[in-house]
Amino acid sequence: MKRNDDYAARAARLQGLSDEALHARFWELAKALTDPLLQMGREYTSPSIERSVLLRMGFSSLEAVALVNKCLEHGLLGHGAGHVVFKAAGAWDLGVREAGRRLIALEDWQDIRAMFRKGARHG
Repeated sequence: MKRNDDYAARAARLQGLSDEALHARFWELAKALTDPLLQMGREYTSPSIERSVLLRMGFSSLEAVALVNKCLEHGLLGHGAGHVVFKAAGAWDLGVREAGRRLIALEDWQDIRAMFRKGARHG
């Protein structure tokens, strides 16, 4: 079967690349693909969308409201409430539900905000 696309020409450009160069190229293309999606998520999310995500993560509606309100209060809603919970769970080595409950009760969110500062690498 003959291909009617430009696969051969595109593949030829990759032939001389090392594994490291292919790896770097993959992540460059993945970033180019996902960055606009992430930006849209930051710009177009809303409390109701974030509550919906948390409900699907297993939180009750009251817990979801409390988590979204905390994320709003601390300027983290643009990162996604579920993402905030997920990163906290990883940092604390807890399950998602346990981390969410801990976030609801947490008074000082300085460490949580630090996880989302530009360049911060946590979990």
